[in-house]
Amino acid sequence: MKEITVDSTPSEALLKKMGAAHWPTWEKEVSVFPWEFVTTEVALILEGECEMTPADGGPVVTFKAGDLVVFPNGFKGTWEVKKALKKQFMHRDGNFVKCAFSRIKRFSNFVKSILK
Repeated sequence: MKEITVDSTPSEALLKKMGAAHWPTWEKEVSVFPWEFVTTEVALILEGECEMTPADGGPVVTFKAGDLVVFPNGFKGTWEVKKALKKQFMHRDGNFVKCAFSRIKRFSNFVKSILK
C-alpha cells in the first residue's frame, strides 16, 4: 500500500503555488473511524492532532497543525482524531465526482476572495 507523506514545514511559497488558501475546509471532533481514500487528498492541517493507522498493519502516521499531508488514492486505515481537527484539502487523481467537486469549490473560494 502507498504511504502517507507528512511535510511538517511546508513553505509559504509551496502553499501559495498549490493555492491552499482557496481549498475547502473540513472539521471533525475527537473520534475514531475507518476511512478509505478514493482520491489522492492533499491536506493542510490548520488545527488539531491525528493518527492514521494503516489497515495493512504498517506504521502509525501522526500529523498536527501546520503539517501538509498527502493521503494516497486507495489508502485504507483508521483515523484517530486526538484533538479536534480542522483542515483545508484538495482532491486529485481518483474519483471523478470528488475531484470535480474539489475543483469547483476551490474556484468558488478563489472568486469569493477576489470579490471581497
